[in-house]
Amino acid sequence: MTAFAHYPSLADRSVFISGGASGIGAAFVEHFARQGSKVAFIDIDETHGRALVERLADARHRPLFLPCDVTDLDALDAAIVQGRTAHGPISVLVNNAANDVRHAFGSTTAAEFDHNVAINLRHQYFATQAVRHDMRELGGGSVICLGSTGWMKKNSGYPMYAMAKAAVHGLVNGLARELGRDRIRINALVPGWVITDKQRQLWLDAEGEAEIARVQCLPGYLMADDLARAALFLAADDSRMCTGQDFIVDGGWV
Repeated sequence: MTAFAHYPSLADRSVFISGGASGIGAAFVEHFARQGSKVAFIDIDETHGRALVERLADARHRPLFLPCDVTDLDALDAAIVQGRTAHGPISVLVNNAANDVRHAFGSTTAAEFDHNVAINLRHQYFATQAVRHDMRELGGGSVICLGSTGWMKKNSGYPMYAMAKAAVHGLVNGLARELGRDRIRINALVPGWVITDKQRQLWLDAEGEAEIARVQCLPGYLMADDLARAALFLAADDSRMCTGQDFIVDGGWV
């Protein structure tokens, strides 16, 4: 059985995760909780969010689930305050919430454009702004922004999502020096095609499996746990000199 890393520096550390009820986000919540971190997470999916808390009831610190829509910036700010109140100053922020819903360029409305930016990009900016003081007071911290290889592949079917995810890289580069003065690290964690339940239900078919076998250097599926383990490294003190970087976890997609 494979033995994975344990990070002593993550024990009792206050971690805030957006979009944590299912998929990659749920893996983040579970892995940080199993490291002994104090995890607060938000999502609009209350059913899966509460079920995840129950599943992790035996963790060193029971995770705190806060129902929240990240497109509502007042609600997002209030949730961050609740997480801070429950667990202390936030040391790790994982900006994970996103929605890669398919859409057609020709029929996009301005309202749809604004909503897509709000769910895939805007909250990352303002959540980072909201935890900066915490991390400064702590003498440092780690912000992990979820990007995507989807925009790099020049795929069709989600131009607004591709645009927003490409902008995450600009956000990371644009803040690395400013935050770095306070020993706050900010990096982009960039997934390839992660096979979550949603992917299986909507898009993983025989053609998709053939594509994975053909263009992914490593055999097998890329899973949410693979992203979570990379996030642990970026959050832990082990990555203390890593900032302004793109950490691609895609199985070697070419």
